[in-house]
Amino acid sequence: MGWLADETGLDKCAANHVPMTPLSHLRRATDVFPDRIALIDRSRRFTYTQLHERVSRLASALTQLGVKPGDVVATLLPNIAAQVEATWAVPACGAVLSTINTRLEAENVTYIFGHSGAKVVLVDSALLPLVEAAVSRMDAKDVPLIVEAPDHEAGFQPSGRHPDYEDLLAKGDPGFEWVLPQDEWESLALNYTSGTTGLPKGVVYHHRGAYLMTMGTVIAWRMVLHPKLLLIVPLFHCNGWCHTWMLPVLGGTAVCCRDVTARNIYHAISADGVTHFGGAPIVLNAIVNAKEEDRAPFDHIVEVFTAGAPPPAATLAKIEPLGFNVTQVYGLTETYGHITETTWKAEKWDDLPQAERAEIKARTGVALPTVEEATVLDDQMAPVPRDGATAGEIMIRGNTVMKGYYKNPEATAESFAGGYFHTGDVAFRHPDGYIKITDRAKDIIISGGENVSSVEVEGALMHHPAVELCAVVAKPDEKWGEVPCAFVELREGMTVTEAELIAFAREHLAGFKTPKRVVFAELPKTSTGKIQKFELRTVAKTLDD
Repeated sequence: MGWLADETGLDKCAANHVPMTPLSHLRRATDVFPDRIALIDRSRRFTYTQLHERVSRLASALTQLGVKPGDVVATLLPNIAAQVEATWAVPACGAVLSTINTRLEAENVTYIFGHSGAKVVLVDSALLPLVEAAVSRMDAKDVPLIVEAPDHEAGFQPSGRHPDYEDLLAKGDPGFEWVLPQDEWESLALNYTSGTTGLPKGVVYHHRGAYLMTMGTVIAWRMVLHPKLLLIVPLFHCNGWCHTWMLPVLGGTAVCCRDVTARNIYHAISADGVTHFGGAPIVLNAIVNAKEEDRAPFDHIVEVFTAGAPPPAATLAKIEPLGFNVTQVYGLTETYGHITETTWKAEKWDDLPQAERAEIKARTGVALPTVEEATVLDDQMAPVPRDGATAGEIMIRGNTVMKGYYKNPEATAESFAGGYFHTGDVAFRHPDGYIKITDRAKDIIISGGENVSSVEVEGALMHHPAVELCAVVAKPDEKWGEVPCAFVELREGMTVTEAELIAFAREHLAGFKTPKRVVFAELPKTSTGKIQKFELRTVAKTLDD
């Protein structure tokens, strides 16, 4: 279908077919925008020429360490220059980038190192104790080579126990020839997500998906030449929603943000001219509630993508007059980040009362241009009516869906059943086609932009000898959006206090996964013994902090 009657000689060749890769963007920008500032990390500024040279040096140095195409190079870094450089350099030497959540506990980091087979890990000095604790649990033959990236501006000096990042770059060849993909389906990144189970799952990205994601973001965010993007979204979250790979398309500037505070955000907007950033609703709350001495003046509108639990209408009402235009987006690790947005219809919605505008802005939205389909289907894989009420599951298909879960064909097949990626999120559709999430079918809690698996938290609590049964749900929180709230049934004759159980959980979980409230009560169950979490969510909404 679609072929001409005679296509003799009309074959793919080097002249008419080049595998898509985001690496192309930086190569082009170095030629087109050589002297523009590509990267700001506090007092340090790098032009595109300088960034390209540092990326080439790092790619070369990694090959000197024995990294081969297809090997995994991990990072445990905040959003600093080294993390941005690794985002380009690891794929530039043909390796696969694995940016690890810096908030995980050592046990999960150990698992990721082992599961991914990471050969090298680039680590910030502040996170060195975490990495050393993680590798201490591993067989010596499986331990990745640790390269330490000390952040002198943040007050972290090198430990001297591991090779130094800048020393490594100095040994690299600035003229190193990048290893570009021969097939755009080649793996680019391996991102781990807790998903709905305690063990992280490895989500594999390909070059094609990341390339298209960069193009779709430019369109969806209405971007023009030379934006300045504040890197608030951690680069371990879907590689920063692929924004770092996108910036060279427009000759833009990445502005690093090691510590996400209102003061730092205002400073970056005022002093560095930041025009865009993405972040969870907690970031918006920080801006709105900033102390007067932490604010700084600016005279332009800052475009904001926010994901996670929709920001409250009160927050939107307060932040927009401050000079921020907020757009709600939705996505998952499995979809390279945001794949829907609430595309604004100015002619219909600009003049509505603020409360109605806020309600519309909180919608999940419609598919980005590079997404083939974002829809809501019922149990029979049929579209739900666009009546603003009938619920189904959000399902996605297109080129910005992952290759699958690494070393987990069963989970991959299950998630792709019927030709769609099953998100597990329950939603309905408005008559105009806009999607609105109503619940998370798999009980994921989004706390400060981080996914928390209720199953993992429940598993940790069940290890306490006094706990007979527990269920964890999301409790609304003004600062974090949502926090874990545990409902617990105790074993007969045993006691434990709320504070003791929270402290116990903290010993086994990262801080953001630890329950902030524990309620002791008999859990509501169906006749078959299934816990009715919807009832617990209702109770959690009434609890005081």
